[in-house]
Amino acid sequence: MSDINCLKVGKPAPNFSATAVYDQEFLNVRLSEYLGKYVILFFYPLDFTFVCPTEITAFSDQYERFQHVNTEILGISVDSEYSHLAWIQTERASGGLGDLKYPLVSDLKKEISAAYNVLNDEGVALRGLFIVDKEGIVQHSVINNLAFGRSVDETYRTLQAIQYVQSHPDEVCPADWQPGDKTLVPDPIKSKEYFTAI
Repeated sequence: MSDINCLKVGKPAPNFSATAVYDQEFLNVRLSEYLGKYVILFFYPLDFTFVCPTEITAFSDQYERFQHVNTEILGISVDSEYSHLAWIQTERASGGLGDLKYPLVSDLKKEISAAYNVLNDEGVALRGLFIVDKEGIVQHSVINNLAFGRSVDETYRTLQAIQYVQSHPDEVCPADWQPGDKTLVPDPIKSKEYFTAI
């Protein structure tokens, strides 16, 4: 954990090494192993709660959509890997997760949550979501309070905008941009082409 640093958008994502549960087995996950891919890194408060399974299963149900654009997903909470495993082994109809298509990471020592500035005063992670690019740089950060969940569709839209501007460095994406929509050229004169067309 010595290479964890303070989180800032536009700076390298704090690296970590931790135990995760995937395919009902324990494995070690290092964020640095995902270099070359985009990563959706999302924190949630606790296992066996109420809003959390709706988010976790929604990301799992749309996992192939993210894989199609070179992106992996990691879920993290301050629970142990044993709690993660028990929750995965519980069927969705009974408040569990069932099998997931991505790892759930254990942050029992709360070091990862602290490095990403999502740890609240009660010692659980707020609903932080970070998009890390294939160079390991944090490109997007959003943090919700405990009582309301995040949008998988908006996460995917934001990811696509990040990928677009990284492959088209002379363009920027306006509000609510979707693939195929017009972009702007960040220039006082050339940007007028966008505004006169809307």
